[in-house]
Amino acid sequence: MSRTLSAVGLSTALSTISVTALADSAGSYEGMHMWEGSGYGWIMGPVMMIVFLAVAVAVVVLVVRGLTGSAESGNVSTPSRTDKSPQDILAERFARGEIDKQEYEERRRVLDS
Repeated sequence: MSRTLSAVGLSTALSTISVTALADSAGSYEGMHMWEGSGYGWIMGPVMMIVFLAVAVAVVVLVVRGLTGSAESGNVSTPSRTDKSPQDILAERFARGEIDKQEYEERRRVLDS
């Protein structure tokens, strides 16, 4: 049991030493690396955030339109004026109370002749 613990301790120590050696070989930390360069991060950061938000909104709009359907895409059937005859439209107007019985009968006679 003590051999296992010493082997685990030795491997832990060796891995810690190797990680430390790799970190030192990468160079020293000189601080404020973000200030090095031309400063495009100050301009491109907000621009990319706006582009990302615009793309996210567009995707949401397209998904909602796809799920609910829209009149432009033809997913929703809307009756067109050519689906109904003039007599049908006249009967609907009479049924809704838009015209009285006398006007309905006059217009029906005109349409029938």
